[in-house]
Amino acid sequence: MQVINQALAGQKSYYQLRAKEYDQWWYRQGRYDRGSNANAIWFEEAHQVKIALSQFSLEGHILELAPGTGIWTETLTEKAISITAVDASPEMISINQAKVRSAKVQYLVADLFEWEPAQSYDAVFFSFWLSHVPRERLDTFLHKVNACLRPGGKLFFLDGLRQETSTANDHQLPLEDSQIMSRKLNDGQSFSIIKVFYSADELQKAFEAAGLLIMIHQTPTYFYYGLGLKPESISQ
Repeated sequence: MQVINQALAGQKSYYQLRAKEYDQWWYRQGRYDRGSNANAIWFEEAHQVKIALSQFSLEGHILELAPGTGIWTETLTEKAISITAVDASPEMISINQAKVRSAKVQYLVADLFEWEPAQSYDAVFFSFWLSHVPRERLDTFLHKVNACLRPGGKLFFLDGLRQETSTANDHQLPLEDSQIMSRKLNDGQSFSIIKVFYSADELQKAFEAAGLLIMIHQTPTYFYYGLGLKPESISQ
């Protein structure tokens, strides 16, 4: 457990320092440019996920966990009444605020493993966060997601499949049985972080155990995403 805790601490530091270069990953720039063919597949599949999110229609008062630089916050503002965006990195939140510039969004700086919701929401969204939750904390995290949702509330999450070209050209994915990955910044600094490639079956069981109904889909190469619901009446 000490190794996991050390990786979680390193993960927080890594994302604080990575904030200013984070979008290079999403837009396939610099070390994340994997050539025109791979980049085209990435953007096409990202578009497929965006369509799925739009069709699922997250509306009302939305909670976004680990919103990062606002890549998906911008999309969520289209149908939201309000968004509460919770991230451990003030550097990420600063970039998000400057990018999104929406009065609908309230930002909170908090560690998601320690933060507790003060209210329930119509919908919860998180992208590329679940793979940074160690297996030992998955159940606790998903029960927290349940607590964040009102009965009948919706859930949408997005993350990455195990694919070498999804990360920087100087990164190596962790071994199949490892939760620890070494990540570098553009300046060469190296950090150990949590990176878990959960299977669909594993997640299906975990969400159900937390009282959430979920359907998990994946694109051919890069992404998987889940469309979920908190039942109107649940027994746990």
